[in-house]
Amino acid sequence: MRIFSGIQPTGNVHLGNYLGAIRQYVELQTTGQPIYCIVDLHALTTLPDPTKLRSNIYDTAALLFAAGVDPDQSSLFVQSQVPAHAELAWIMECLTTMGELGRMTQYKEKRGTDEEQKTRVGLFTYPALMAADILLYQTEQVPVGEDQTQHVELARDLAERFNQRYGDTFVVPKVTIKEHGARIMGLDDPTVKMSKSAASQYNAIALTDDAETIRKKIQKAVTDSGSEITYSSDKPALKNLLNIFTGVTGDAPEAIANRYVGRGYAEFKSDLAEAIIEHLAPLQAQYSKFRSDEATLGMLLRDGAAKVAPLAQETLKPVYDRIGFIR
Repeated sequence: MRIFSGIQPTGNVHLGNYLGAIRQYVELQTTGQPIYCIVDLHALTTLPDPTKLRSNIYDTAALLFAAGVDPDQSSLFVQSQVPAHAELAWIMECLTTMGELGRMTQYKEKRGTDEEQKTRVGLFTYPALMAADILLYQTEQVPVGEDQTQHVELARDLAERFNQRYGDTFVVPKVTIKEHGARIMGLDDPTVKMSKSAASQYNAIALTDDAETIRKKIQKAVTDSGSEITYSSDKPALKNLLNIFTGVTGDAPEAIANRYVGRGYAEFKSDLAEAIIEHLAPLQAQYSKFRSDEATLGMLLRDGAAKVAPLAQETLKPVYDRIGFIR
């Protein structure tokens, strides 16, 4: 089974990224052929500082390897190292309609606002590049957070559209989402997802946060009215914290809530912080080892690109033939 997922090298990889997608990367290594991509082309939509982008790529790679992505079981590489991504992206753009891209969340939020005129074309069209990323490897499953399912649906639509017009070429991928931890919300606002780019430092727990920082962020996390700890949609802040607790302990959220009957928020938050710290400690130790050796990281990423490049060409060649290109 071919599996593909991508992650942007934008720095500050957080607990929501880890529980929603990265941990699935490790779990799926025993069930298929995982291909994991650090999508630096996508990161260009914000025109990052080149030095910072390069550092973020190494940071992200180190975190993925530290989390358990095994180069012997998976292929981890940097998107720009395989030019076929950009090549197939143009074909996907030519298949995609303006209406489809206009309905995508990242652009829809800006439509009709002052920001729309300043929005770069890359932000508008990057869902077509994401579709190319997925389809290039004849992907069967795409492990993502819940907020990314819209993009996988576009990839499915484009695969079917190409197949209908030019003949059976692409596998139509399916999305894979975890029941708990699929969408971890902000600690400061449970109505919006935990985000790398949030204005408040108390929105997210970075995977590299030290113990005291984690304790402080959990202590400041918003809670709901009342004092009863229950797992309910009526208490979105507590539900989010319980989902995080589940993510780092494996215990069901209802069972965790039952342990705190008659106990207060302070004790609950203190225990949650310690559970997060304990869970992240091995990952952080491994991260320090990987991040201190950029030469080895670069070699591992190049090896990953070398492994997937032939697979990309296996897809790109028939695509070019069927649309009428001369090679």
